[in-house]
Amino acid sequence: MGKQYRIVYKRNECIGAGPCMAVAPEFWTLNEANDGRANIIKAKEPKNLDNGDQELIIDEKDLQANMEAAEGCPVNVIHIYELDTGKQLI
Repeated sequence: MGKQYRIVYKRNECIGAGPCMAVAPEFWTLNEANDGRANIIKAKEPKNLDNGDQELIIDEKDLQANMEAAEGCPVNVIHIYELDTGKQLI
């Protein structure tokens, strides 16, 4: 099995700009009907944390798309960590 990564998304700080959805629509969607903020989507449900953040474990094959989503976020609310070491990539 390849490396895995943990996405931590600070949803309460999202402004709904949408570049995450534009570059990785299989992982991100805008909740236009409710508050206009992005949500993590995937076959495996993301974990909703008590503080409003969302978390998702991804495989190495999904890293590039989510790195682009994080890099495109104008308010830097998407963080990606190596699962085994905890090292923050973005």
